[in-house]
Amino acid sequence: MSLSRPPRVLIATAGFGDGHNTAARGLAKALEGQAESLVTDPCEEAAPWLNNVLRNGYRFVTTYLPRTWKRIYNSVEHHDFSRQKIPFMRNVETAFAAQVKRFNPDVIVSTYPLYPYFVERYIKGGGRPCPMVTIVTDSIEINASWRKSPTDFWLVTDRETKSSLIEQKLPEQKIIETGFPVDPIFDKLSPVPTDDHAKPFRVLYFPTASKSSLIPTAHTILEHQPWPIELTIVLGRNFRRLYHLARKLVDAYPNRVRIKGWSRRVPELLCEHHLVVGKAGGATVHESIAACCPMLIQHLVPGQEEGNLELLRRIGAGDLAETGPALAAALRDLLSDRASHWHRQKHRLALHARPAASRVAAGFVLELAAKARSSPAPN
Repeated sequence: MSLSRPPRVLIATAGFGDGHNTAARGLAKALEGQAESLVTDPCEEAAPWLNNVLRNGYRFVTTYLPRTWKRIYNSVEHHDFSRQKIPFMRNVETAFAAQVKRFNPDVIVSTYPLYPYFVERYIKGGGRPCPMVTIVTDSIEINASWRKSPTDFWLVTDRETKSSLIEQKLPEQKIIETGFPVDPIFDKLSPVPTDDHAKPFRVLYFPTASKSSLIPTAHTILEHQPWPIELTIVLGRNFRRLYHLARKLVDAYPNRVRIKGWSRRVPELLCEHHLVVGKAGGATVHESIAACCPMLIQHLVPGQEEGNLELLRRIGAGDLAETGPALAAALRDLLSDRASHWHRQKHRLALHARPAASRVAAGFVLELAAKARSSPAPN
């Protein structure tokens, strides 16, 4: 292996939830100029049509059938991932192994729990060994697919998650607390100050695909009295589905509602707003923490997202508000007594925010790559 070339880092992700892709992109950006990194989605590249069907099915079930999803999620506790039994994933695994062989990485990083099992079988089949790092994109409540992963290291989001994994008998020396690898730009941005007067109170809203919740949620936020509130709605992939409803809000509340489609400025938006309302996905929760922006959870996917909510509660920077009355009560609590509770949450977030987490994770990966490149090749 030539030591004159930059280290190579293969970062494998998946589109089943935004957290995997967000973590992969954050790490890749932090590695720029220091390593040759390749971000790959093996599921998308090996079977794009079927992968799209499965992703849409995942979003439908987690949005509209949460109890069904929880049963699926809990069943994973008893699943043996060491054997590949799904035809679709066999094709993905074969394609991924070929990509690993072509790229010849010094370190493989996975933000999706299944790929380390692929790498283990690839090495057992004669592939060149290299360090395997798994970035866990959930917090505190960690699924068996992550915990059983045949990886050299788990990078975790916070101290509470590390403690949770240690309690479940994972080796402490393999659990590295780096923080969630958010976009490195967070480290250069200035969040709303903790002593801001919060008038108007700017709310950033990430709605789900459900048409029935958008307008009631927005009304609850905008009708809060007597505090002046402005609302920014980020529709993302739901733009076509929800735009006509969001447009009604613009007309009903002149100069108080903004609509965003798919935005690359999410870090900036988070740092410009006083509160986030959205689902408890790993990316949104940890980006909100990095931006020191308190959060109210409007939609919670049972199982995988419960730990993210618990983390917000332990920090003292957010809570669950799934219904209109709960959201109204949470706003009253935040804004009463000159927004004193909101100010307390901002102070708590300032103690826990990890805006440089991707650089910390990149530093750890680069150290591993350096050790791997300096070690003698196995006979």
